[in-house]
Amino acid sequence: MKQIFSGVFESNGKIFTKNLVQGKQVYGETHVQENSVEYREWVPWRSKLGAGIKNGLKQLPLKEGNNVLYLGSAEGTTPSHISDIIGSEGILFGVDVAEKVMRKFIELCEKRTNMLPLLSDAGRPENYAKDLEGIEIDLLYQDISQKNQAEIFNKNASLFLKKGKSGVIAIKAKSISQSEKPEKIFAEEKKELEKQFKVLQQVNLAPFEKHHCIFLCEKK
Repeated sequence: MKQIFSGVFESNGKIFTKNLVQGKQVYGETHVQENSVEYREWVPWRSKLGAGIKNGLKQLPLKEGNNVLYLGSAEGTTPSHISDIIGSEGILFGVDVAEKVMRKFIELCEKRTNMLPLLSDAGRPENYAKDLEGIEIDLLYQDISQKNQAEIFNKNASLFLKKGKSGVIAIKAKSISQSEKPEKIFAEEKKELEKQFKVLQQVNLAPFEKHHCIFLCEKK
C-alpha cells in the first residue's frame, strides 16, 4: 500500500482507506489485509470523491481528527470512507432531507460512532446551526441533486466555515438544467462559488459519473 493522501492508499491502481470498523462492509466493497491492517477499497464508480481522486484531485483536505459537515450524506458510501480517514477523534455530521436514506445512514452511524445524522434540508442550514454550535468545521462537503447547488454550499459556508478552511462540492449538471451544456453550467456554478471561495481545482468525473465535476475550494 502506498499512501497518496492522509489516510488514503493506492495499490494496483485501486484506492483504499483503513477500515475503522474491522470486518464490516458498507456497500459490498472489497477488503484487503496487509501487515495486520484491514483496508477497504474506495470504489470510484460508487463515490464521486473517489472518482475525483482517481481523476487527479491534487489535494484531499482531510486528516485524522478533522470535523466534516457532509451535505447529502444519503446512505453513507462516501461518508464511510471519510469516517475511516478522520478516525475516532474526528466527527462527520451527515445532513440529508430524505427519510428513507437517512434511516440507512442512521444504521451506519450506530456502527461508526464518529458519524452523526442530521435529518434536515441543506438549503436551510439555520435549522441545524444549534447542532453544530461550538464545533469548528474543517471540511464542508456537498453532493446533492438540486438546482441551486453552489448557492446551498455558500449558505452553509457562511454559517459554518472559517477563512482558510476547505470545501469540496460535486456539481451535477443535469440537476441544474437538462438543456444547457454541462461546461456552461460548471462555469456558472464556479462564479457562484467564487463569491465565498477561492477555487483551487476543477475535476471532471467521467467516465465514473457523466456530466459531473468536483470543485476543490478554500474559504476566502
